[in-house]
Amino acid sequence: MNEGAGSGGIQGIVEALHAKPRTPGEHGLPKPSVPLVSVRRGGVDGDYNVYRQEEKHGDLGMAVLLIPAETLEGFRRDGWPVRPGDLGENITTRGIAYDAFAPPGTFEVGRAVLEISKACTPCDNLHLLPYVGASRGAEFVRAAVGRRGWYARVVRDGEIRVGDPIRRLE
Repeated sequence: MNEGAGSGGIQGIVEALHAKPRTPGEHGLPKPSVPLVSVRRGGVDGDYNVYRQEEKHGDLGMAVLLIPAETLEGFRRDGWPVRPGDLGENITTRGIAYDAFAPPGTFEVGRAVLEISKACTPCDNLHLLPYVGASRGAEFVRAAVGRRGWYARVVRDGEIRVGDPIRRLE
């Protein structure tokens, strides 16, 4: 599937999309799957990220969170039953290695263009996942270091659908 970074060819696909609206009494993890999302400068329509909005004051560099499906598979090989959306990602990709998203990198994802801004660092919210809990929280946070996903800013608004191509731009 990988035709080489910068070639303009398809390097990967959107395997899954996730969004969760602000729901009183609920946390942001996991995010349920949705068939399509509209991405705008401030993030994914219908998705609310408490950390980004309240702690980071709407940081536009954290508008969208991406993670490769292959990274989630690595968690499962390590004994953690992580599913798409569990880590709070908006876009689960397929066919692009985790490190290939490292900044600087700009990707056309469906009709949107996203610029990778920084790695997402693991946080205590991961303790909320049912297979983690307080007793294994610190262990899971350590396991997530270096593979929690990548934040991106929105360069061009657009819709993204499951199955859409992902292309790295020059």
